[in-house]
Amino acid sequence: MNRFSNKGQLIQLILTGCCLYKSDYFCYLKEEPRLDVLINNAGIFQCPYMKTEDGFEMQFGVNHLGHFLLTNLLLGLLKSSAPSRIVVVSSKLYKYGEINFEDLNSEISYNKSFGYSRSKLANILFTRELARRLEGTGVTVNVLHPGIVRTNLGRYINIPLLAKPLFNLVSWAFFKTPLEGAQTSIYLASSAEVEGVSGKYFGDCKEEELLPKAMDESVARKLWDISEVMVGLLK
Repeated sequence: MNRFSNKGQLIQLILTGCCLYKSDYFCYLKEEPRLDVLINNAGIFQCPYMKTEDGFEMQFGVNHLGHFLLTNLLLGLLKSSAPSRIVVVSSKLYKYGEINFEDLNSEISYNKSFGYSRSKLANILFTRELARRLEGTGVTVNVLHPGIVRTNLGRYINIPLLAKPLFNLVSWAFFKTPLEGAQTSIYLASSAEVEGVSGKYFGDCKEEELLPKAMDESVARKLWDISEVMVGLLK
């Protein structure tokens, strides 16, 4: 957890499992008098098949279920702090994902690229359904893609030794710096230009269109219902 401020505080939670509500950091956060902005930015990218401590496939568990649970547990505080904002970080790679309700936990088959894209599609569906549920509360939620950012998110990607110098050159030339990659998150968290805007998808601080599969309301509602059961919000 990180904190700093004279006028406000930044609190960072690491999402690796759905038992976060038991953590000291989360208990501290729940005791705060208000929460103005929640940014769901935790992510893991194309890792080998592994599970969270709760038994979920790692990418779906961290990238979607962790955000889903944290946001739901903090909704009361966000509503009492309204106007407040929720920001969800997705990826352009959502375009290659599909929501397979028969195998959300990848027990039958696992492809690390598909698994990441599916989790990022889930981020968008979650955002849109949450925006519908939050209408009239003063809490807005939007989702974004940051672009290709030069971080260690790709640590599980195996780059041949001889190709690494070229990859490093390309990344320094064309990838965004972490500060550049954070600009749309900062924009959605603080800009007056998006005051009252909710349920939208952004890139480079501008609204962008979504593919139809990311706007499927019936899939979004079903994913919400199943996610509630998976994280233990509903028995």
